[in-house]
Amino acid sequence: MDLLDSGEKFHPTQDPDWDTVLQFLPASDSKHLEKKPGRRKKMWIGLGLVLAAGSLALLTGLLVWHFHLRSNVKVRRVYIGSMGISHQRFLSAHEDPNSPEFTNLASLVRQQLNLIYSKNSVLSKYFKGSTVQAFSDSIMAYYESDFDVPTLQQPSLDKAMESLEPPSGGHQGRGSASDSESWFSKDSSFIARLLFFSVKSFTIHVNKAGTFDSPGFPDSTYPPNVYLQWRLRADPRHRVQLDFHTLILEDDCQQDFIKIYDSLVPIEQCGYPHKSLTFLSSGNVMLLTLVTSEEKEFPGFRVNYAQIPLTEQECGGTLTENKGTLSTPFFPSNYPPKTSCVWNIEVPQENFVKVQFNRFFIGNESADCPNDYVEVNNERLCGRNLKSTVIIRQSNKMTINFKSDLSYVDQGFSAEYEAFIPTNPCPGRFQCTNNLCINKTLQCDGWNDCGDSSDEDNCTCNASQMKCRNGRCKPKFWRCNGLDDCGDNTDEENCRKFSCRNGRCISGKLECNGKDECGDGSDESKCEKCKRKNEFTFHCKNGHCISKLNPECDGEEDCDDGSDEADCKCGARPYRSSRIVGGQESRKGEWPWQVSLHIKGTGHVCGASVLSSSWLVTAAHCVQDTKDNKYSQADQWEALLGLHIQSQTNEWTVRKNIKRIIAHPDYNDYTFNNDIALMELDGEITLNQYIWPICLPSPTYDVPAGQEAWITGWGATREGGMAATVLQKAEVRIINSTVCNGLMSEDITDGMLCAGILQGGVDACQGDSGGPLSITSASGQAFLAGVVSWGDGCGLRNKPGIYTRVTKYRNWIKENCGV
Repeated sequence: MDLLDSGEKFHPTQDPDWDTVLQFLPASDSKHLEKKPGRRKKMWIGLGLVLAAGSLALLTGLLVWHFHLRSNVKVRRVYIGSMGISHQRFLSAHEDPNSPEFTNLASLVRQQLNLIYSKNSVLSKYFKGSTVQAFSDSIMAYYESDFDVPTLQQPSLDKAMESLEPPSGGHQGRGSASDSESWFSKDSSFIARLLFFSVKSFTIHVNKAGTFDSPGFPDSTYPPNVYLQWRLRADPRHRVQLDFHTLILEDDCQQDFIKIYDSLVPIEQCGYPHKSLTFLSSGNVMLLTLVTSEEKEFPGFRVNYAQIPLTEQECGGTLTENKGTLSTPFFPSNYPPKTSCVWNIEVPQENFVKVQFNRFFIGNESADCPNDYVEVNNERLCGRNLKSTVIIRQSNKMTINFKSDLSYVDQGFSAEYEAFIPTNPCPGRFQCTNNLCINKTLQCDGWNDCGDSSDEDNCTCNASQMKCRNGRCKPKFWRCNGLDDCGDNTDEENCRKFSCRNGRCISGKLECNGKDECGDGSDESKCEKCKRKNEFTFHCKNGHCISKLNPECDGEEDCDDGSDEADCKCGARPYRSSRIVGGQESRKGEWPWQVSLHIKGTGHVCGASVLSSSWLVTAAHCVQDTKDNKYSQADQWEALLGLHIQSQTNEWTVRKNIKRIIAHPDYNDYTFNNDIALMELDGEITLNQYIWPICLPSPTYDVPAGQEAWITGWGATREGGMAATVLQKAEVRIINSTVCNGLMSEDITDGMLCAGILQGGVDACQGDSGGPLSITSASGQAFLAGVVSWGDGCGLRNKPGIYTRVTKYRNWIKENCGV
């Protein structure tokens, strides 16, 4: 920051050229040292006055420059908006910017904008001009307005633009701007805040499907300080469809972003969005813009375009079956703006109707839902928190309305309706307070199956359960497991024992006494002071020890030599931000350390994780010979890195042969203990945003019970089911080893880690073996907590997945591959 910008006063010691080592020492006898007045003294006084006057003039000049000239440094502000025009008929010539018809209508639009801006003192002062980009068949004009504004006045300009109201229409004479009875978008939004940037425009007729990329994609990142726009036009009575194959921008929407202008307000995207990236226009014109800042360039995007016919009835209708489904147009892709749908449900007499929303993403959540909404029983619904909501109509008829305005699009909803007899709304099932119907066997089992916990109210606990203070019943083996399972902490009160990570329990008095009573060091790993260097604390390279929990790669240097933050490029997605049972499809590049291991000529068999440009880690049971296959032989395998969809390789997929396999020498194929193996590739790979190593935790890294973790893979979607095509992901939680031992019939060893959702439905399965169980640190880096090993079925209730505990084998990995 400029010193004057900081608001600080000038002091000599703040001058960077001032030598603070030189001091003016006081004289021991000031009388003795005082000089007689004379010409030399007068000369120095005169020279001093001249220098003082010069310094004063210089300082005055700097202040004048800062407060006047600097304040007049101007930046360009570009606003993009649209203007609806009535009493005008769309002509095919309006598609050609060089036609007289386009030129004449554009002139009317510019006149109208000039009139609007002239009525605001701030806008009229800095307005430079407007250009019309395109006309849609609505008829809607898309325009840009340029302003040159002093740096300090930018907020005032934005505020003035936001305050604009649509001008009232009026007829002043043939040929005048207001003759069009135009209205102006008060929601036109700021598009660029850069002092210097390049502007380029591209026009695309989308009557034939095609693709375009951001500059440099996919070989390099996009350039800084650019403002690009793509004008997309479909044939009349058609929509423009944009489907992003890839979109990776900076997370900060104040820096790099795209905006999609369908109508009044832009749809903004930045970062690496999770939601649907398919957009449809309400008319036959769409404008896509890309704005980038000076720093942190990212890969950008690739987008597919096409046109689809605009039909009169795209949603809604009359539904008369006893049960059925309904959804917003194009679900799960984004619904178009300016859409209205009405469903009239009518079931047989003497029945009532209920509708359940399974997925719901409609506009921004607010009390009155002023923008996009669904209306049922005269109640408007919007937001994103209505999953599994059931609405009942005490009639055999129900009307559901859906409306979207011009300012926002989202994924929409999917729902199912059902007729029911009023006296028996959940035949053979338990009715939750929120009207959900669940299997009666799920009542009073300790799990919140209803979503509102009504299935766990007023229960009588059986012998295997404990009674919480709030009246809930929970399994006794959850007591003192370090997690608040009751919801009121009843199960964690009066716990005098310390629960070790390996499942053992010791006296709480033995924690942090410098001795390993647990056997895995967990009773010594969270101690406040590093009393002595031991195997339970993090070791710096200089020999010092750190007692801080999980100090490596947390963004803070705890070691004097910085070794806890060295080699921390792993586990970070370079650009941000067995199929899994109960999972969902992942995004391209979301898990760049995920590997698909193929037996040549057969296809996917196991998963693996990238450790470096040469090494992978997988499960030892994946590389054991069978009667028919020599899985231990490296030449039988090939690894596919950067893969997202099985059998669909792309420009980022790398296929490598395996040079060497190192299975743990103590692997037990009966108990699955020591289930870990290393694979060396037959050549180094180039790391990029789609292929990146995951971090390996140190032996002392603590993975606490309750920690969120992710499993990924292409395994079966259900036990005995088909393998997944698209890479799946699912969120699970680390489960206390004591609890895990109580749930599994087999012994859980120190080298195993339990994770899952005990309620069931989410788990790894066949084909996920060898893949990663990853956790994310506070600094955002992913660590390999476990390797998919074994389990009792897939996704069963109270049957967690078992993973190889990587911390137990950290030194073995280092010794065998150097990572």
